[in-house]
Amino acid sequence: MIFGVDEAGRGPLAGPVVAGAVWLGQSAIEGLADSKKLSAKRRAALEARIMAEAHWAIGVVEAEEIDRINIFAATMLAMTRAVSALAQKVGDPAMVLIDGNKTPEGRVGEWRWAARAIVGGDATEAAISAASIIAKEHRDRVMRELALAHPHYGWERNAGYGTAQHLAGLREHGPCEHHRRTFAPVAQLVLL
Repeated sequence: MIFGVDEAGRGPLAGPVVAGAVWLGQSAIEGLADSKKLSAKRRAALEARIMAEAHWAIGVVEAEEIDRINIFAATMLAMTRAVSALAQKVGDPAMVLIDGNKTPEGRVGEWRWAARAIVGGDATEAAISAASIIAKEHRDRVMRELALAHPHYGWERNAGYGTAQHLAGLREHGPCEHHRRTFAPVAQLVLL
């Protein structure tokens, strides 16, 4: 049993960092790829298939916790939460394949699984691609929901990234509770 893991939302100025963990099992889902390379329509269709045909879970770390422990530690924690949630459903994996060059092993106390980091794994490993899609789709939904309560920042379009619209909204309205106050553009405004 091999899990694939990837995250979404390391770079934005607002919102959570989200990790997806997927065990494809016997499912053979065609067209899996790095979520950033897929159209929104294709990503949504693949997410529905992954949710229906594979085993999956997500892990979330909110902005306040990101500010407290830093984005790298928050990403490792989100991955740990995702794998833990999936392991509770299907049992412990023999191996966890993680997109990137680092794993939570030795960095998060609760991590207890064998893991291997694969740079560009979201493009080469189907389970990581599936995790990438699950994480991105979940995070994009969260940001669209948050945009309803905080319409000044354009999160329904920019997902919390530092676009011109988001930065203009920050300058005019200041940060809200979903902003990452330790991230430079937000921190600079808070100091003004």
